[in-house]
Amino acid sequence: MKKTFALTHPRLKPARWVDAIKHEIRKYLKRERRKALPAGMDYWTFDCRFGATEEVAVKIFTPDINKQIDAAVAQDLPGFYVEILARACPHQPRDSRDDTDSDFDGASD
Repeated sequence: MKKTFALTHPRLKPARWVDAIKHEIRKYLKRERRKALPAGMDYWTFDCRFGATEEVAVKIFTPDINKQIDAAVAQDLPGFYVEILARACPHQPRDSRDDTDSDFDGASD
């Protein structure tokens, strides 16, 4: 999704319009997560960018999208640009190191 949203609507109040925009973005994320994963991949991740325009958009994390929209509303911007690109990723296993300390014998001094 690469889209520029206007923060004004001729018939809807600004709060309702912002809720509709957030709903559209959540709906897109859900739809992308439901797609079949390619072989060898475990989950979908999203590369996101957000800004007043496409030229000044910066990378953000997916959970920060709503915070950025609220910040754009607070700054009275006429609109904003959001880019969300889905990417399939394999699971990266954690190190199988033993977390116990071998020098610890359980005795207190």
